[in-house]
Amino acid sequence: MQRKELARLIPAALVLMAPAASHAAGFQLLEQNASGLGNAYAGSAAVADNASTIYFNPAGMTELRERELSVGISAVRPAFKFDNDGSSGTGFLQGDTKDAGSWAYLPNGYLSWALNRDVYVGVGLGAPFGLMTEYDDDWVGAAHSIKFDIKTYNINPSIAWRVNEVVSIGGGLNWQRMEAEYERAAAVISPALAATHAILEADSDAWGWNIGALFKLSDATRLGVSYRSSIEHKLKGDLKVKGPAAGATAALTTGKAEAKVELPDSFIVSLAHRLDSRWELLGDVSWTGWSKIKEVDIVRTSGPLSGATVQTLETEFRDTWRLAIGANYQLNDAWKLKFGIAYDQTPVKDKERRLVSLPDNDRTWFTVGGQWKATPASTVDLGLAYLYVPKTKIDNNQIADGRGRVTGDYDSSVWIVGAQYSLAF
Repeated sequence: MQRKELARLIPAALVLMAPAASHAAGFQLLEQNASGLGNAYAGSAAVADNASTIYFNPAGMTELRERELSVGISAVRPAFKFDNDGSSGTGFLQGDTKDAGSWAYLPNGYLSWALNRDVYVGVGLGAPFGLMTEYDDDWVGAAHSIKFDIKTYNINPSIAWRVNEVVSIGGGLNWQRMEAEYERAAAVISPALAATHAILEADSDAWGWNIGALFKLSDATRLGVSYRSSIEHKLKGDLKVKGPAAGATAALTTGKAEAKVELPDSFIVSLAHRLDSRWELLGDVSWTGWSKIKEVDIVRTSGPLSGATVQTLETEFRDTWRLAIGANYQLNDAWKLKFGIAYDQTPVKDKERRLVSLPDNDRTWFTVGGQWKATPASTVDLGLAYLYVPKTKIDNNQIADGRGRVTGDYDSSVWIVGAQYSLAF
């Protein structure tokens, strides 16, 4: 019966790998499972209670049963509400804008398999980075950005080895696809040209790797450490324009283009400690190397302007830290309750270097969740998170480049709802 159930679930997991994008600290997506959401992902590299450990710490596979499958999805709703405070648009771009956030859906799937008692293999599918902001066409910052959409798809084959009863190690390769779409208003000088948009659509395939170790310090305590490498993407695609002036400027504004971006590496140290038969405490400290992204140059690669930099996105990101603590309470044989809180730094240094395409700020996670043991071999996890983001100031001056100055505040927040099904067979 369980094998028939697995046969139905694997195609479903592949269908879930549809394009998705969202917004987290920077544009990293922690929502790689729902079982960790209720704990604000505290203990992520130490818990190892289902196949999603493949993403957070592949060494954790040695704590699983012979074969395990996990599939899940998170629904994320960020809000970015801009309050103008003296911005100077370009030409006739002076309007207000609606909420630049929208719902996004992040799928994931994992399968682990024991080759013998000490060696496990597995594969994970997920979307570790993503971002989507979309504004009104004529808002005051339209020359900065109207739409910015980043999607990633990650396939992570992994292996783990139980060295002894205390230490396990693991590692994996990551094939990652990245797709980006960036749309903004071209410089305008009259109402007739106000609808002319410049658009970049580009994609890239690249490889990375990850490693981890799990230490069983006692029957009650586990320590996990893991590292995911940076991944360098060379996005290649097309520049185009649309709108009233598109035909007149197409020869100089359309063609092939590329942009290089190195997605950051990350390091996690996690602890899980069982106090008694009811309570378990979890902790997490993680670091992300966002400073690798100093700026992103969009460069023409065809036509008379080949080699010219069309635009530079001045990011100047900084490295960030994330701290999380959580607790589990075993209510009865069937139900476990989960709680968590986390502080998550933004890579954006200050209001002058904050982009309208990424109006990011520090945030605090408040989370709850539950796990239902439906059968001895299957569990269902549910999680809910609210991310509090303080008022976010922006003063991005691109007047010298003909794109105006955006000054004001963002009222931002994020809601996340996640569900996951795990099966041992």
